[in-house]
Amino acid sequence: MTQRFAARLRTVLFCLLAFGLLSPAVTTATAGAAEAGHGRSPYSLLQMNVCSSGYAGCYPGTQYPKIVDEVVAKIKANNVDAVTLNEACSGDVAQVAARTRYHYRFATVIYNGAPLACKTPEGRGFFGNAVLTKDAIRAAQDAPYSVFSGVEQRRWLCVTTARGVDVCTSHLSTDGEAPGTTNSVQCTELSTVLAARHRPAIFAGDVNRHPSCAPQGFWTLTDAAAAKDPGIQHSYGTLAAPRAQILPTTYTDHDALLVHAELRH
Repeated sequence: MTQRFAARLRTVLFCLLAFGLLSPAVTTATAGAAEAGHGRSPYSLLQMNVCSSGYAGCYPGTQYPKIVDEVVAKIKANNVDAVTLNEACSGDVAQVAARTRYHYRFATVIYNGAPLACKTPEGRGFFGNAVLTKDAIRAAQDAPYSVFSGVEQRRWLCVTTARGVDVCTSHLSTDGEAPGTTNSVQCTELSTVLAARHRPAIFAGDVNRHPSCAPQGFWTLTDAAAAKDPGIQHSYGTLAAPRAQILPTTYTDHDALLVHAELRH
């Protein structure tokens, strides 16, 4: 509700009150509701690790292309403002975007020195992470972490939407969360990346750890209540009134993390 509309509503209500056409209780309650609605709007994000490369042991369970259909169905059913996808394929993400009419950016992960082509079937593009948004995307940034374990490079991706919200994702390494591990170093670097955002920001991703990577001033939500591999998908942000909801999945090895919040205007 805009400030101008709320002001007009208060004027009408008190005029009706002055002419005895409305009770004081109704006037006060309605005007209060107008004030409460001013300044915030709902904002939601869906996080999924979709195990789509074709190489991982979890891939047979995706029953491709059923995993793509499941992602599309969850986006449409929940009418989310943003989606973050890990272990995705660029061609599949393009298909999801076309079917939902969302905007997207994709960050290709370098594997053994080169982009990794998804397989089984081939022709699905390259392996990586994605952000999809209902609002137009005005800018995007992505970069690798300074360290990675094994042959798979890990990256972060952030986009800025037309509403002035930064939406970010990442998928961290799996070598453990103890201090000094690759995962721990990446966690610290992710915290620095998020702390540098100067707009309302929300992050979600599979961080492969239980302790939070959120910078100071950000809240943390996790999928700790999930049935599948709980506690390692996280969401961090600066939006108001955050709460998490777990959505069971059928065709991937992680449940989906749905975050509800409010965007301040």
